[in-house]
Amino acid sequence: MIKRIVAVFLIIATCYACSESDDSGPNSQDEFDRSAMLINWADNIIVPAYTSLEVENSALVSATATFTNSPNEQNLQTLRTSWLNAYSAFQHVSMFEIGLAEQLRFRDRMNTYPANVSEIEGFIANGTYDFSLPSTNDAQGFPALDYMLYGLGSNTSEVLSFYVSNPDASKYLDYLNDLVNSIDTLTSEVLTNWETGFRNDFVANDGSSASASVDKLTNDYILYYEKALRAGKIGIPAGVFSNDPLPTHVEALYAQEVSKELALEALAATKGFFLGKHHNTNQQGPSFKAYLDFLNTIKNGEDLSSLIVEQFNAANAEMSSLNPNFAVQIQSNNSAMLQTYDALQRNVILLKVDMLQALSIDVDFVDTDGD
Repeated sequence: MIKRIVAVFLIIATCYACSESDDSGPNSQDEFDRSAMLINWADNIIVPAYTSLEVENSALVSATATFTNSPNEQNLQTLRTSWLNAYSAFQHVSMFEIGLAEQLRFRDRMNTYPANVSEIEGFIANGTYDFSLPSTNDAQGFPALDYMLYGLGSNTSEVLSFYVSNPDASKYLDYLNDLVNSIDTLTSEVLTNWETGFRNDFVANDGSSASASVDKLTNDYILYYEKALRAGKIGIPAGVFSNDPLPTHVEALYAQEVSKELALEALAATKGFFLGKHHNTNQQGPSFKAYLDFLNTIKNGEDLSSLIVEQFNAANAEMSSLNPNFAVQIQSNNSAMLQTYDALQRNVILLKVDMLQALSIDVDFVDTDGD
């Protein structure tokens, strides 16, 4: 019944957004400096975010090597901390599925969850696997590491035993290292591509066509917000798209207490990008917000950019009230998860309908989740 009510609300809200907006869209004299926005995106947000991830990945590689050489509880805890730091840094680049990242299926290979435990165990037993194959997306990346660091047993001692006393301990260590090295290699490849040519191509492609950088990345951004953040982190585990809630589909299932932390990090990253906020600073540059303000985009008597920021804040407030462990939240009070989903959904309408209309950008992806 809740799902039906939500569905009806979303249909009404979407129609309302389309019919009631008094935004006239950009006129023929739209002279906003798209090139300056692309430069800000590339130089102050995207490349620095990938650089931060690479730094965290290097610490993860080092911690894995230390644990491999001496698999004890202290080194396992250090490795877990490095995993979470890298996973958090990843939330700031996941939305940029453009260029080489798109070709490599970066997001899918880094963060397809839930992890396929039977496949992982089969790969460990056989010792043969190819992470470049799409069929292995759910056996690699940060979710697979979540299982390897937390899911092998019910407590730290049981997990550690797989790397110390298990007859296949060396195979578990090998798989652990391969997972970490794959994460590190993928990130390095994408960052290097940005630094050695793609950045210049990206900035130079500053037109207003479907193949231009602004149009393409705007679609990538909204697709990420709608599918990976709204649906993946909240909607799917909360049961919005299924008959029942799916608590085993939360991000970081085995680590238990960090699913909210990762979701908040992702939400902050999407809000920051909308504002043009430089990575890891409070300084802002040309952005979606600046573009909408330049066009004087008004919806229902208010600045559209202000409405979007207010909705980001509302979604953050709902999400912040949840249990740190989303699986526990779903099982104890799923209504709160659904309220968070609704708050995120309201910005889908503002971004996907109102903002795209104002910027004269067409949607280039297919919506198949029935929302």
